[in-house]
Amino acid sequence: CPFDPVRRDQMASFIGRALGLTAVKVTPFALGVETVASGFNAPTFVTSPPGDSRLFVTELAGRIWIIDGAKKSVDPFLDISALVKSGGEQGLLGLAFHPDYSSNGYFYVDYINKAGDSELVRYSVSGDSMLAAPSTRLKLLEVDQPATNHNGGMLAFGPDGYLYWGLGDGGGGGDPYENGQDPSTLLGSMLRLDVDNPAPYGAPGNAWGSEVWAIGLRNPWRFSFDSQEGLLYIGDVGQGSWEEVDVVDPAASALNFGWNVLEGTHCYKPASGCSSAGTVLPVLEYPHTEGVSVTGGYVHRSTVIPYLDGAYIYGDLLGKVWSFRYVDGVVVDQRDWTSGLPSLGAIWSFGQDADGRVYIVSGGGTIYRVTG
Repeated sequence: CPFDPVRRDQMASFIGRALGLTAVKVTPFALGVETVASGFNAPTFVTSPPGDSRLFVTELAGRIWIIDGAKKSVDPFLDISALVKSGGEQGLLGLAFHPDYSSNGYFYVDYINKAGDSELVRYSVSGDSMLAAPSTRLKLLEVDQPATNHNGGMLAFGPDGYLYWGLGDGGGGGDPYENGQDPSTLLGSMLRLDVDNPAPYGAPGNAWGSEVWAIGLRNPWRFSFDSQEGLLYIGDVGQGSWEEVDVVDPAASALNFGWNVLEGTHCYKPASGCSSAGTVLPVLEYPHTEGVSVTGGYVHRSTVIPYLDGAYIYGDLLGKVWSFRYVDGVVVDQRDWTSGLPSLGAIWSFGQDADGRVYIVSGGGTIYRVTG
């Protein structure tokens, strides 16, 4: 039966072998979730410093909390709410810990400031590991935002040690500012910064400009690096018809993801025609009959649930959860887990801890851990 998920995946594995692809081990399993902590006010992200068992949760208003075990910290790790303009798509949007956080104590945040613009700022932990030191604030970069939406905001360190910062096209409908295909602006781009040399950052040979590593993004709200393969997975939020997931090697250069010429693999303005030549096409897309806003996720890399190893778990703002594996440049083993999960509400983000396990952030205030 083609609707039997086990037989379907067996057939996918057979076809993959016939095409010379790496065989995918197919094991019947179920994906579930368990509540880690709740009671957060509009949480936007969850992550861990390298080698640290704790979870750090950002809230839209400008606070970062710690979950140690199943216990939420009494006081916020950092409170910059006085600096943050929050509401809608504005607020504290990103958090990344330096790869050498255990020795240098550096972490980076991205938020919308009171003027409505994006700021990238570095802070340091204090002598108390449960508290940051606000006085260590160092602003690296500020980017003007012409509208209140499509701010992007994700921060992550790549396998190359550089800090990646995703910025949307500046907002409005259809990229009215024409930023997507303009390499001279930082908007609609993926920035790549060397935060170690020189101060406050250096440009590590980006082809599009000093900070710009890739262009043609509409709103790369959430992206992540596979800790094993090193590939970059980007969930780029679509306009009115298509959502997309892109997978690329961060060693590549001069990448163009196509917006606003393309929405997914489709001409955004079909009446005028378009060409996908020279662009990076998504490895997966889905129409707005299935969801409305992709929430990029993570590749599960944990021995706790070995059969999930290599599965990219992602979802949609509507509360849907899916997964696939990316093998030899091909998407395989696609699964829809939504019907077997409790109602998660609006999925604002995914996250990953230092052990490679994946988490789901519900806008309703709950942090879930993915289980088998």
